Amino acid sequence: MTDHHGAKVAQALALRLSTVMEAGSWSAARLSRVSGVSRLTIANVLAGRVWPDLLTIASLEQALGCDLWPGRDV
Repeated sequence: MTDHHGAKVAQALALRLSTVMEAGSWSAARLSRVSGVSRLTIANVLAGRVWPDLLTIASLEQALGCDLWPGRDV
């Protein structure tokens, strides 16, 4: 884990995304179809290779029906 605030937020968001996907049996392909976010982007967010932009987060949240943003406590 890193001390950089942005990295902590991205890691917390990726963990939340992974948890929600697992709990709902969402595959990256299914989430991509429903959200309009590319499967590669989803995989990169989950792996921590990219920090998603606001439109990506909003699209994923709408598709999953839940908040992914970790909030102020991160």
